[in-house]
Amino acid sequence: MALFNLTDLAAGLTRGQRLIGIDPGSRTIGVALSDVSLTLASPYAGLKRGKMAGNAADISAIAQREAAGGLVIGLPLQMDGSVGASAQAARDWAHALSQATSLPACLYDERLSSAAVNRMLIEADTSRGRRAEIVDKLAACYILQAALDYLRAR
Repeated sequence: MALFNLTDLAAGLTRGQRLIGIDPGSRTIGVALSDVSLTLASPYAGLKRGKMAGNAADISAIAQREAAGGLVIGLPLQMDGSVGASAQAARDWAHALSQATSLPACLYDERLSSAAVNRMLIEADTSRGRRAEIVDKLAACYILQAALDYLRAR
């Protein structure tokens, strides 16, 4: 399945469908979920990164259970906005995930999302162990909320 831009992805949703936000970490895949009005993102889960088939099955199950119609996947661009090795790997992974789940997907800039979430958790005096448990799903939420804010501003 081809990757869409965010506005085309949102335009293709049927009424009441949600979006799933994904932060594709190297060990954990952060998952967030929008509300049906595409206004608010909420952290949903952290999935152990493994083989594509297993990860795709988990994400498909979430999409089915939560009536989600598309994926917003974080794209780790370099600070100057260029596409490096990490961004190309994320793009390839997003194509494979979209194909495996049969869900349309778009990539959304995730520069500094994990850093912003970590800073927020440190300021909230969250322990290092707890931060490690939740940073990926909160980063997915941060990415998805930025995408929803962009859509609302248009």
